[in-house]
Order: sequence, then structure tokens, then C-alpha cells
Amino acid sequence: MDNFHQLLQGFHNFKQKYFLKEREYFESLEKSQNPKTLVVACCDSRVDPAILLHCKPGELFVIRNVAALIPSSDQADSPSAVMAAIEYGVKHLSVEHIVVLGHSRCGGIHGLMHPETICNEKYIWQWVSIAAPALDRLNDLTDDEPPEVRARHCEEGAVLLSLDNLLSYPWISSKVEEGSLKLHALYYDLGKGELYRFSPEKEDFLPLVLKTPKKSAK
Repeated sequence: MDNFHQLLQGFHNFKQKYFLKEREYFESLEKSQNPKTLVVACCDSRVDPAILLHCKPGELFVIRNVAALIPSSDQADSPSAVMAAIEYGVKHLSVEHIVVLGHSRCGGIHGLMHPETICNEKYIWQWVSIAAPALDRLNDLTDDEPPEVRARHCEEGAVLLSLDNLLSYPWISSKVEEGSLKLHALYYDLGKGELYRFSPEKEDFLPLVLKTPKKSAK
């Protein structure tokens, strides 16, 4: 069985196990969508935000690109597919959260850090160059870290840079200031299967720890 046939079989399984069993829910999605969260994630096949965050169809408005990057208002080309999707999510869907989800072993950030590997790949190089300020900051801070630590810091820095770039758009920054829109930075470690969230107070990505609900006293 080739890969494409597996995809078709996968759709058949989806329809039998989910669509037909939750017909009322999917009928509601036919009429409209009302996601509360917009996720900008990498197009890496190992990092599917709907699977990682265990979401149903209709719960996330997802934008995927190389290294989960967001251009600043000065960098965005016209037209810009990424910014068109973000603008739609913010202005038409009125999402309440924007999440930028980075991850370990990111090929896009590896290309940024090792330009010789993509020097003949015009479109990749132009795109990952959006994250060049993150690499510049890393170089200013230190240059003697082990390669894997350095890569992680650059991957995390690119996520934070994308959040900063979001705030360069007045129609986003105004909603953040009024409290109707919240921005979040997440980082997924492929090897450990751990999700990290950036803490402004600690100025670091910390492991996500969920509080277990207390059992009610009998």
C-alpha cells in the first residue's frame, strides 16, 4: 500500500470513527467556525498543533510555515499569505489567543544558523532570514555554547521574535493592550515530548505543568 492510498484510507477511517459518530457537531462546523485560538506553527511533519494540543476540528485556526515565523510590518511582502491568515483570524474570527509554537530540531532555524546548507535555495533563505535578529542577539550574548544548546536558544529566540513582530501591527497591538487578545510562546521538545511555555517573569521557557483538580471531600 503506497503512502497516498494510506491517506485515502485515513479519510475513510476519519469519516467512520468521527464524522458519522459526531454528525451534529460537524453539521455545526458546516455553517460557521468559531475558533478561540490561532496557532502559528512550523510545517515540520512531526509537529502538528492539533495533535499536540489534542484539539478537535474547529477549535484551532492554524497557520504553518517554515520555522513558524511571522514577519514584522516592515518585512511583510504584499501579498503575504501568513499575514493574510493572521489578519483574517484577528479581524473576522475574533480569536482571543495567538500562539507561536516552535520546536527542537527545526530545519528552518538550522538553515539560518548554517547558511551554507541553503545558500542556493532562494526562497528558504529569504524566509528564514526573518529570524536573523534572533541569531544576532544570540551571537551578542555568547558563542561558546554546545551546538545543541545554541540551536535551542536560537529556536526559542525565533519564537519570541515572532511575538515581537506581531506587536508591530497596530490592529494586533491595540487588541493586546485592551486585553481582548493574548499572545503566547510555546516550544515543543521532540525528544522529550515536553511542551514549554515562555514566562515573562522568569524570562525563560518553563516546562508546562498542569495542576490536577483536587478531589472533592466526601
